[in-house]
Amino acid sequence: MNLLQTLEAEQMAALAGGKPRPDFRPGDTLKVNVKVVDATYDEKTKQMKTRERIQAFEGVCIARQGQGLNEAFTVRKISYGEGVERVFPIFSPLVDSVEVVRKGRVRRAKLYYLRGRRGKAARIAERQDRASEAAAKA
Repeated sequence: MNLLQTLEAEQMAALAGGKPRPDFRPGDTLKVNVKVVDATYDEKTKQMKTRERIQAFEGVCIARQGQGLNEAFTVRKISYGEGVERVFPIFSPLVDSVEVVRKGRVRRAKLYYLRGRRGKAARIAERQDRASEAAAKA
């Protein structure tokens, strides 16, 4: 490993901070809990007030790009009939947690074709892992 990769590995370990990052792929439905910072100006005290809260963004992972510290993933959901996509860096301090809701079975690494599909045509079949199938038979 060269010096750059070593420094990057140290930074990733520091940024992870003990938070588990689940293993997910494109096609999986994710629930991403994002820290949202609300800043308001208080007239009475004449200063800025910041409030932090957690907001969930649940949708289908349509892409993963980059590697190492620069790795990011794109999540797409339909909100009030309109498609909304957000790109989240994996090691961002604003991403509180990532939870896999369901695993999808797809044959592509980038699911950009979902942008043109609506309703039933945009469905993704659920992936059955080999380990869970063996446990179900026993």
